[in-house]
Amino acid sequence: MICISEEINISTNGNCDIIDITDNVENLLRKHKIVNGQCTVFSMGSTAGITTIEYEPGLLKDLPDLFEKIIPSDVNYNHDYTWHDGNGHAHLRSALLKTSLTIPIVEGNLTLGTWQQIVLIDFDNRKRKRKIIVQFLGI
Repeated sequence: MICISEEINISTNGNCDIIDITDNVENLLRKHKIVNGQCTVFSMGSTAGITTIEYEPGLLKDLPDLFEKIIPSDVNYNHDYTWHDGNGHAHLRSALLKTSLTIPIVEGNLTLGTWQQIVLIDFDNRKRKRKIIVQFLGI
């Protein structure tokens, strides 16, 4: 069993910016030639999240709309009173979505469905440089 960690750096626009990172992760998998195991994708920080979606124009609009309905960005949250940075909603969205995702690796491939892509969603209220850790456990 081996454990390999790599870093992906992504510049984002914030405000629910959704970025497809599937190719980045698959390129790392090919580089390290893991045959069977697990891939964990983790976003460092508490104002972004990692998930899978069908990366298509409709969902790229629907997902931010969903987050705006359940955790509006124009509400004053207690975090905002503490730090005065106006991004309390980003922390709550990240906590709800989560900052990591684990994908099985079978016969050298991520076990993603045909219409399933790995995405980083930056919920912060400003542009950011995001650090994503990709860790492979496998043979």
